[in-house]
Amino acid sequence: MSGVLICPECGSKNRVQQVPGGQVPVCARCHAALPWLHNGSDASFASDIQAGVPVLVDFWAPWCGPCRVMGPVLEQIAREQAGKVRVVKINVDENPQSAAQFQVRSIPTLLIFKGGKAVDSVIGVTQKAALIQKISAASSASPA
Repeated sequence: MSGVLICPECGSKNRVQQVPGGQVPVCARCHAALPWLHNGSDASFASDIQAGVPVLVDFWAPWCGPCRVMGPVLEQIAREQAGKVRVVKINVDENPQSAAQFQVRSIPTLLIFKGGKAVDSVIGVTQKAALIQKISAASSASPA
């Protein structure tokens, strides 16, 4: 992972390279949890699904209308649930191996991982409240 995450508390830009296992990224200035949303790839997928919090993976494509509907919802979830979830977006056109590995046949497909294992899924557009409920359930479940 490499990217710049903006702190919702103080507005600081934080360059995040690697987050130690079991931890979430925090702001270097105010130490608030950062919204953890980034683009993944086939090459980074195995490490992307490893985190101390549930990982919500969005399999999407830029030409997909329903995917464009879900994009802002996932951004809101990443901001509002900072420190409680990692959101990874996988463009299926650019990363076909990850999509094939999980037999993604329709997009958007959202998979929730806990401890590197898929524990829940949603196919198609869904409401933010339903996703938050699934993330919360995954958070309290023990990994398989």
